[in-house]
Amino acid sequence: MERLPGASVRVQRAVAIAVLVTQSLIAVTGSVVRVTGSGLGCRTWPQCQPGSMFPVDHPEFAALQQWIEFGNRLLTGVVGFIALAAFLLAYLDRPRRRRYVRLGLVMPLGVVVQAVIGGLTVRFDLLWWTVAVHFLASAVMIWLATLLVHAIDEGDGPPVPHGPRALRALLPVLVVVLVGLLVAGTMVTGAGPHAGDSATPRLALPVDTLAHVHAAFLYVFLGLLLAVGVLLKAGGDASPKLWRRYLVLIAVTLAQGTIGFVQYLTGVPEVLVSLHVLGATAVIAATASLYAGTLERPLARPTPVDERHLTPQP
Repeated sequence: MERLPGASVRVQRAVAIAVLVTQSLIAVTGSVVRVTGSGLGCRTWPQCQPGSMFPVDHPEFAALQQWIEFGNRLLTGVVGFIALAAFLLAYLDRPRRRRYVRLGLVMPLGVVVQAVIGGLTVRFDLLWWTVAVHFLASAVMIWLATLLVHAIDEGDGPPVPHGPRALRALLPVLVVVLVGLLVAGTMVTGAGPHAGDSATPRLALPVDTLAHVHAAFLYVFLGLLLAVGVLLKAGGDASPKLWRRYLVLIAVTLAQGTIGFVQYLTGVPEVLVSLHVLGATAVIAATASLYAGTLERPLARPTPVDERHLTPQP
């Protein structure tokens, strides 16, 4: 492998973005499995049906539900292949950067962990907390994939802070609230109507109460975002890039909140469930991008050799 040539920055960035997109897509397709009641379309794991890796005629499981679940499993293979490619590109890049390589290595390892959690979810007949853990694992991978995209242009040196000092103190609080928002969302899902299978027991808590808790986290998150905007404006040293990332985060959060309220008021229709999951992935990635923008690690590029020193002297 040491003799293999490295790829261009453009190729590395394209593959890293592909990792981020496919990690988000696998979360969305997981929601499609859930709202279509296809979670147990493939009754075993890693096989689809006992004795067969592929969907087969079955008296209890419709062919469409089997193929929906099987398609989600196939997509996991695609995600894993792209994640492995991202690691190889990071490893072959020169000069080698430890942080970039480590983030690249986490990508295929994370896919393996996700696959195992998915298998346990099937083994436990889609118990709500296993589905919640499965989504939260994807959330972590989306965050790390976003950091991987930014690491392509970064080095291993100490991080250089950007933006107001108070902002860097506030962002960890924003991340903690985001975690609470996501966890509360999985509990709403666990108590809601879309279990992935009609026989799956639900979380025995009032959906309305959980939805209000989820909304409360959203209000706190929005309040913190307003504070972030004030700090960026008042600080005066925020880069245009950091400001753009903030505006993107505000936009996707407001869109996500709107989808959530419409979803709640209209009885949780299936299409809006998947859109809400897509919105969640966008909020996670946008928050990670803003967070990464406040602590950048300059990439020390090799200094061109002065040809005069290579010219033989008379």
